[in-house]
Amino acid sequence: MQILADVFLVGAIAMVTAALGLWVTGALSAHASPPDTPTDPPEPAALLFENGILEHATDQAARLLQLRPGTDDWHDLCDAIADRFPDFPRIVPSGSRGNQTFDAVDGHSPAHVQMRWRGDRCWISLPQTLADRTGGHPDSIAHLQRAHAFSPHPVWAVDQEQAVIWSNPAYQALSGSNDPTCTTAKEHPLGSVQAGDAAEWIAVETSTEGVTDWFEVTGKTIAGVTYFHGKCVTAQHHAEVAKRNFVQTLSKTFAHLPIGLAIFDKNGQLALFNPALVDLTGLSGAFLSGQPTMISFFDQLREHRRMPEPKNYATWREEIAEMISAATDGRYQETWSLEGGQTFNVQGRPHPDGATAFLIEDISAEVMLTRNFRAELELGQALFDSFDQALVVFSPVGVLTFSNDAYRQMWGQNPDVAFADMTIADAISLWQDKSSPGAPWPEIADFVSGATHQQQRDVMLPLIDGTQLHCRMRAIATGARLIRFDPVSQRHVAQPVPATANLR
Repeated sequence: MQILADVFLVGAIAMVTAALGLWVTGALSAHASPPDTPTDPPEPAALLFENGILEHATDQAARLLQLRPGTDDWHDLCDAIADRFPDFPRIVPSGSRGNQTFDAVDGHSPAHVQMRWRGDRCWISLPQTLADRTGGHPDSIAHLQRAHAFSPHPVWAVDQEQAVIWSNPAYQALSGSNDPTCTTAKEHPLGSVQAGDAAEWIAVETSTEGVTDWFEVTGKTIAGVTYFHGKCVTAQHHAEVAKRNFVQTLSKTFAHLPIGLAIFDKNGQLALFNPALVDLTGLSGAFLSGQPTMISFFDQLREHRRMPEPKNYATWREEIAEMISAATDGRYQETWSLEGGQTFNVQGRPHPDGATAFLIEDISAEVMLTRNFRAELELGQALFDSFDQALVVFSPVGVLTFSNDAYRQMWGQNPDVAFADMTIADAISLWQDKSSPGAPWPEIADFVSGATHQQQRDVMLPLIDGTQLHCRMRAIATGARLIRFDPVSQRHVAQPVPATANLR
């Protein structure tokens, strides 16, 4: 019995011990980490090539290098890592077996690429990925690297000590170095730029011949690192220089013109003017240099009384707007009579690219000369009209230019109201209607036309009513011909020489 009791006791203790062990094991299992926790090491970036064709790639390597098994080959891998691993062979290694390690030129992760081969198979592994360095997605990083590598614009980053910590090939070409940190050659060709909202233009000699290129550089600082982006604006710089030189040439040319010139750009601002505009308008050079608008320009002209006073100030702006519209269409041309006696001829003309030009010319002297000439003509006409004898003047080409009241009353003709010019042929036709046959009309026509080269000639004209007219023809200044008709019964003069006596 005693032996049976001992056996039962030992069995009970064993059962309790086993149960306790199962409970502890379960508790420990409940607190253990699952097999796929973030603490597990990341999947390596590895690729397998066979006969130069990509047969297999881990998900990390496929995303990082953008390569697909069965589609891409050894050359695609070389193109993907050539920027950071220029020593990587472009020919698949041959031989029974071997291995080789290649270092990155920039020292960033992954810093090494390991290559192992055995026969026709070759394994490529990247111990670390670019995602470990940047914290970004491998796909995005690969795309950004390739975009910057093929970008024609220089892109680079500097730290707080203004040292370049990364750059793309376009920037490296400017520095003359293949090092992304640009620690050799010309160092930092665009490194003097400061980050800011405004873009800055920098000149860089890009060749040994001294050729200078211009770059527009913008920068922005993020987390202590300043990122810069440059854009080549050499063509734009040359265009700006050519435009400035052209404007200067125009300014020098227009400086000697007596006509005031004001050119407004497509925005309606004064872009170009010459010194004559200052003299004619009385506007200050400081005001004109401030590029006023058209409205402000004409407002100042009105303030300085250099344009006619508006009849209605309420519609002043509307009149100016209509004038600007007419100038834009090339329809504006007016004569301004000013209070001081000056007279301006103002023209508005459209120019390319939406510009508008106004030309202001002082025609006071021409207007005064015209007025004096008209006064002299009126005085001469009054003198002609004061004579009792009928007088008429023909130009060297035989066109009637002057006649007095006595002539108009004698022949019933008023040349001033005629639709067209009256010639000697027209006058003789009129005279024949009131004259008897046999009058020497050919001699009169030849004298007026200058065919006879005579300076004077007298003939008699018998009228239908029996009156005899003494026709005296004289050559006067500028080759004109004067004819005077005198009734014989009213004058006591010698009988004129018959027409037959003056035959040629």
